[in-house]
Amino acid sequence: MRFAVLGSGSGGNATLLDSGQGCLLVDAGLSAKQLVLRMQILGVTPEKLAGILITHEHGDHVKGLEVFARKYAVPVYATALTQEVLTRKVTSVKNWNLFAAGQDFECGGMRVESFAIPHDAVDPVAFRFNYRDQSAAVVTDLGHANERLLEKLRGVQAMVLEANYCEQMLEDDEVRPWSLKRRISSRHGHLSNDQACEVARKLQESGLERVVLGHLSKDCNTASVAEAALSRLALAEVKVARQNEVTAWTPVVEEPPAPLEFEETGQGVMALFA
Repeated sequence: MRFAVLGSGSGGNATLLDSGQGCLLVDAGLSAKQLVLRMQILGVTPEKLAGILITHEHGDHVKGLEVFARKYAVPVYATALTQEVLTRKVTSVKNWNLFAAGQDFECGGMRVESFAIPHDAVDPVAFRFNYRDQSAAVVTDLGHANERLLEKLRGVQAMVLEANYCEQMLEDDEVRPWSLKRRISSRHGHLSNDQACEVARKLQESGLERVVLGHLSKDCNTASVAEAALSRLALAEVKVARQNEVTAWTPVVEEPPAPLEFEETGQGVMALFA
């Protein structure tokens, strides 16, 4: 299993997962045109999607859904409350698949676990994806990680994790009013770099090795600052998803090196290539 982030930030979010048996898109916060173009960079066409999973109704997670659904008949998965809000402006989806937060379902060859998260949306969720002995998660837009959420994530080997803001940069920001700063840093807002680091630290104890940091604020965070916050954990891989770039595929579990092949010759045994 592998995953890639098509784009992440306040301007739009979308993540692609591939089990080898099917592909899933988590959120459709980029324009339909950009979703298609960025998937093509990764060798995936809309026809390969087994489903689009929606975390919540905010525009930076559903902006491209209406036009995309008009062009491509891909099933859309959402909670009933999220679907109720979305149908006021998204009318092209013909195949809604509703689930309750906390419910598991099968899609794209993966077992998908959903769980509620604290965020200022009507019914926000995050997802954990399981395929054979591999497990990954997409967790953004949450104000804090409680013990129940951490328990749901124990054993994940890789994840997309929110690192929205640097606390000092948010405090020093002169554009955002105090009320917005309070909303961002509240228990139903977003995770800071330090909070993301603490989540990763706790999950590292149960096998987390690879983290892609997402949903960075363009004004109150930078890639280098976010990466530095997690550098002390010595994870196998940490990288940052950006708004205008597609990340490379990240394997959930690093594949072991191929064994050497040998050929019998008159001079003995020779290693040909890996």
